[in-house]
Amino acid sequence: MENPAVRRTFGAALAALALTLSACATEPAGSSTAAPVVPVDRAVAPLEPSLRITDPHGQELTLTAPPQRIVCLSGLCDDLTTELGIVPAGTSNPRLLSHPVLLGDAGAAVPVVRGSFGSEDVESIAALKPDLVIGLSGVHDGLASTVGQFAPLWLTEPKTWQESVGYLRNLGALTGRVEEATRAEERFRAMLADTVEKRGQRGTAVLMYGSVDAIGVDNADSLKGDLLAHLFRYPFPAKNSDVDTASNYSVEELLAQQPDVVFVYSLLFSTDAVPLSRQLADNPVWREIPAVKTGAVHEMNADLWGKGRGTRSLAAIVREAVDKAPAA
Repeated sequence: MENPAVRRTFGAALAALALTLSACATEPAGSSTAAPVVPVDRAVAPLEPSLRITDPHGQELTLTAPPQRIVCLSGLCDDLTTELGIVPAGTSNPRLLSHPVLLGDAGAAVPVVRGSFGSEDVESIAALKPDLVIGLSGVHDGLASTVGQFAPLWLTEPKTWQESVGYLRNLGALTGRVEEATRAEERFRAMLADTVEKRGQRGTAVLMYGSVDAIGVDNADSLKGDLLAHLFRYPFPAKNSDVDTASNYSVEELLAQQPDVVFVYSLLFSTDAVPLSRQLADNPVWREIPAVKTGAVHEMNADLWGKGRGTRSLAAIVREAVDKAPAA
């Protein structure tokens, strides 16, 4: 990730901001006025059991029998199995699975796959005797040849909430739990539609992660960025097509868009690690962001906001985002 230019002078940042705002004078950033948005489709199509599916990215998967033992290597899988009333045979995201939105305390009984995320121990996976393993595309591709010797590996990665729903329907068809899948889809669509109709696209928000030396933003082309764009003005597009740099934003670039609410999920790998918002606390440019001035910077649960990709997680994110947003 590129290093944000935190050492630029404060005056230069304000000058850049002035130019940006003058160019957008007809649509001021951070406006609390609710803008009209495209309504969320509430319709849920019928769903039939099937051992052959085509997922939202065009990948075909065929099984010989409905899967009974599903091992989850991605947060999407933990979410989907929970929605369908299935307890996974194993998980590599135990904190997410044990979040109250998913299995809660019951998640502690699910075996944990050994190894680090993206480098899970194959023998640990095999020992769980799975008949389906669900991983994250772009992360678990390297496991395909070894895991494929004992179980199908389904690589998934939703880019929009509609694709998350598509994966839910896929797994519902494969497992034969079509009623559970369609009920969960109906709940999610109704929740999102009601929220969008009531709220509109109000205020300006940003969702960020990383460190003071490498700030990442869930850009508008990502799952969470796309979701938040239904509720807020979200002027943070992917900056390029390079996966390593497309989401990099400097503090100055954040300031230029004048977000009035900031959501942060800090990826902390030790008990003494400092959350990102605290790392930035002494940065003079950061302190000029409207959300910082008004105390509308919120450190969110990193497992839910960072790893949650299914309809349960997304519904919780919508509720928490609206709850934390400044009043109109």
